[in-house]
Amino acid sequence: MSIEEIHNLFLTCSEISIDTRKIETNSFFVALKGARFDANTFTKEALEKGASYVLIDNEDYFINERTVLVVDCLTALQELAKFHRQFLKLPIIALTGSNGKTTTKELINVVLSKKYNTKATHGNLNNHIGVPLTLLSFNNETEIGIVEMGANHQNEIEFLCDLAQPDYGYITNFGKAHLEGFGGVEGVIKGKSEMYSYLKSNNKLVFVNLDDEIQNTKTIDFNRISFSQKDKSASVFIESVTANPFVKIKTFNTDFNSHLIGLYNANNINAATTIGNYFGVTINDCKEAIESYVPENNRSQLLTIGSNEIILDAYNANPSSMMVALENFIQIDKINKVVIIGDMYELGESSSAEHKAIVNFLDINSSFECHFIGKDFFSNSIQNKKFHFYRTFEDFAQFLKNTKLDYKIILIKGSRGMALERTLEYI
Repeated sequence: MSIEEIHNLFLTCSEISIDTRKIETNSFFVALKGARFDANTFTKEALEKGASYVLIDNEDYFINERTVLVVDCLTALQELAKFHRQFLKLPIIALTGSNGKTTTKELINVVLSKKYNTKATHGNLNNHIGVPLTLLSFNNETEIGIVEMGANHQNEIEFLCDLAQPDYGYITNFGKAHLEGFGGVEGVIKGKSEMYSYLKSNNKLVFVNLDDEIQNTKTIDFNRISFSQKDKSASVFIESVTANPFVKIKTFNTDFNSHLIGLYNANNINAATTIGNYFGVTINDCKEAIESYVPENNRSQLLTIGSNEIILDAYNANPSSMMVALENFIQIDKINKVVIIGDMYELGESSSAEHKAIVNFLDINSSFECHFIGKDFFSNSIQNKKFHFYRTFEDFAQFLKNTKLDYKIILIKGSRGMALERTLEYI
């Protein structure tokens, strides 16, 4: 069966599904394989739960005309998504970067939703499976699609751009994320810039932060819309930025008071405002959208537990995002600060040096209590009466069971695998 014929079947369904636990009536189920499962084995279950069609790649599970046999389900899913994108012909904004992708995507979505029927990547489904699922969630009512793209190795963004074929693109930044897969910072820059290559070769539009030297230099001869806190010739000039702890920006003589914490979130707001302005969203609507957005899922959340204020930023961490979070925490004008940070993953041979750099930075620039959790931080322990190192979270939890934290402002940050949100159970 051709992709066009499969697409015709897909159009009769209400949604795409890859998980029988969440399947809904009249869905189109794709039987993907994983390291520990083969969804072909769920074919009968998917049909019984209401799937109209099931895409399979193992003929042993063929049941009837509602089971569609292909050579490889993942490849078919990707080809179907690309065909669907071309079928809809709607404008698509793509974004990638080392830090801030998901928050920026959410902000762009709330801003553009003030004027358009938009649909964006759900959560952080931004890989070779997530991007196709996002594209297949768009329909005839979608006026603008917003696609987040993640990558941990070369050629991944190039592949995702080929699927999504974006008309607009934005790279949040180039930082020290997934160094192991990319082969260092230069590899990160090369890998993320694959989006620039696609946009340039297809004469598409790029949104650029002129204050980021890499972004500015790489797009100097592009068709671009820019923003800046320094260059008044930018398409959107940001008049001022503060964060204590919430980010406040001023642009077009209008103050935006956000619920986002940290100066590092200012550019995420600036980008969303610039994109909204380009698409004709009024400045008042941009302001209303930004001010209505409240982060969740452990991303720069400000929580109050007892007498403590907690900045929970435990969704992910890399050397770049860790450093800006710490720099921001240091400049917050409050007393009784406490830092709780966990290991940063996927750094390869750079891991020890990067963890050591964070420890040294805090040793020089902080005067408050710091707790370091994980084997990489532990192996870089130093003597400082306000520094405490723990090999495991369980060791740290034991400390918390015997120690009462009161009237503190606490930063919690670490890689997803550290699950530092568990700290809240002990505070």
